[in-house]
Amino acid sequence: MARSGDSNDVVARWEGGWRATVTAGPFSFTVDEPEDVGGTFTGPMPTEYFLGSLASCYALALAWCARKRGIELPDLSVSATGEYDGPSFSGIRLHVRSSLPAERLQPLLAPASRVCYVSNTLARTPRVEVETGGADS
Repeated sequence: MARSGDSNDVVARWEGGWRATVTAGPFSFTVDEPEDVGGTFTGPMPTEYFLGSLASCYALALAWCARKRGIELPDLSVSATGEYDGPSFSGIRLHVRSSLPAERLQPLLAPASRVCYVSNTLARTPRVEVETGGADS
């Protein structure tokens, strides 16, 4: 787990049109848009990665909280649905599924929310700074 003060860097390189390749450490992935809006549909949209980062982070947080309590989470899945409102989401809904009975799953939700980096980041509305630099910077 990251510690306060640590940083995390990724790089997005524009490939033309609506496509980019993102590098995160030794991994890379394609970001694109559907063909009907001018993309080539060779990868998920940025908003889908955004929702995926929230859903996966919350799933990992739930699994961690369950493990700490000796609870098995069979067939855990977390889906994230964003409601578009212009160029942003007005709300995001997480839906947790598992065959673990709801009365055993419910007590894990709040602790998972406390350790989920992505939902905590969204809740605190981080500042976004944009810097520019030429080829030599």
